[in-house]
Amino acid sequence: MKLKNLRELTLDRGLAHNVVALYGVQFAGYLLPLVTIPYLTRVLGAATWGLVAFSQAFGAYASLVIEFGFGYSATREVAKCRGSRDALSGLVAGVLGAKVLLAAGAVALAVAAEQWIPLFHRHAVFFWAAMFWALAQAFSILWYYQGFERMRLVAVLDVSGRALATAGIFILVRNPSDGWKVLALQGAGALVSVIVSTVLVFREVPLRLPSASLVWKTLRMGWSMFVFRSSLGLYSAGSTIILGLFAPAEAVGFYAGAEKIARAFMGLLAPVQQSLFPRFSHLVHHDPPTARRLARLSLLVMSAFGALSSLGVFLAAPWIVRIILGKGFTASVPVLRIMAALIFLDAVSTMLGMLWMVPLGLDRAFSRIVLAIGVLNVALALILAPRFAGAGVAAAVVAAEVFGACLISITLHRRGLNPLAAPARE
Repeated sequence: MKLKNLRELTLDRGLAHNVVALYGVQFAGYLLPLVTIPYLTRVLGAATWGLVAFSQAFGAYASLVIEFGFGYSATREVAKCRGSRDALSGLVAGVLGAKVLLAAGAVALAVAAEQWIPLFHRHAVFFWAAMFWALAQAFSILWYYQGFERMRLVAVLDVSGRALATAGIFILVRNPSDGWKVLALQGAGALVSVIVSTVLVFREVPLRLPSASLVWKTLRMGWSMFVFRSSLGLYSAGSTIILGLFAPAEAVGFYAGAEKIARAFMGLLAPVQQSLFPRFSHLVHHDPPTARRLARLSLLVMSAFGALSSLGVFLAAPWIVRIILGKGFTASVPVLRIMAALIFLDAVSTMLGMLWMVPLGLDRAFSRIVLAIGVLNVALALILAPRFAGAGVAAAVVAAEVFGACLISITLHRRGLNPLAAPARE
C-alpha cells in the first residue's frame, strides 16, 4: 500500500473527529460504569451485585428488541440520504414510531416475566428499575448523528448524562437495599441525553407523525439487523439470564464482574468500529478499491490489538479482579481468564462481519451466522451452567464466538470477498 493511500485512510480528519467523539460515548457507556464497580461490589456484596446484573441483563435484552438494529440499519440509511430533508424526516418518524410500538410490546412481556421468574417477582423494584434503564437506552438517537459522521455534540450529551448518573451512584447508593438505584440512576442519565439530542434533531428535520405504512417499512428495513442484534443478545445478556436460572445470585455476581471487565476491554475498539461503519457503507458503493484497503488495514490493526489485549487480561486476571472487584471476588478470576479470549475474537468477527459483510449487503448471511452463534451458545450454556456455573457459561460464550469467526471467514472466502485476499496492486 502506498504511503499516500495509508495517510488518506488513517488521517481523515472527519473520521478522526468521529472516533474521538465515539470514544467519549464509549467512555460513558463502559468506563464510567466500570469506575463504579469497585465501589458497588464492596457496598452491595456479591449477592446484590448479582441481582443488579441479572435484572440489567433482562433489561439489556428488552433494549435490544426496542432498538431493533436501527443503530446499524438506520445509520446506513442516513448515510445514503444525507442530502434529502424529506427522506430524513420520514426515516426519523419511522424509527421513533417503530420504537414506541416495540416498547409497548416489551413492557407487556415484562409484566408477564415479573410473574413467571421468581427472582424478579421477589425483587420487583430491581426489575422495573432495569426496564426503565432499558427504555431510556433504547430510544437513543445516536444513529442519526452517526450517519452524518457528526458525533461531537451527541457525545458531549451522552457523557454528561452518564457522568451525572455515576456521581449519583456514589452519593445515593450506600448499602445493599440501594441496589435498585444503580439502574434507576443510569436510566435517568440516559433519558436526559435522549431528550436533548432528539429535540436537536427536530431542529434539523421537520417533525412528522409516523403512519402505519411508514412504521412497517422501517421495521422491514431493520429486520435483518434485528435478527443480528437479538441473536447477539443470546450470548451476551442471555448468558447472564441463563446462569441466573440455575445458580444463586452470588454466582451471577462473580460471572457478571468478570464479564463486565472483559467487555470493557472489548469496548475499547467500539468507537473505531462505529466510526468505520458509515465510512464502509459509503465506500463499498462509491470506491470499492479504497474500501478493500481500509478493510485490510483495519482488520490487521484490530486483530493485533485484540490479541495483545487478550493475552494481557489472561495474565493479569488475578490483579485485575482484586483491584476492580475486591478480594471477595476471587471466584471471578477463572471466569475472566476464559473470557479474555473474547477480546481478540470480537475484534476479528466485528471487522469481518458487521463492518465488512453488512456494508456489502450481506445482512441476511451475517444475521444467519449470528443466529447460529446465539443458538449454539444457549445450548452450551444450558448444558454447562448447572454443573460449572459461571466458568461453564464463559466457556460456552467463547466456544460460540470461535464457531462464528470460522463461519464468517468461510462465507467471505467462498464469495471471494476476504479483504486479506485482495490483489496486492489495486
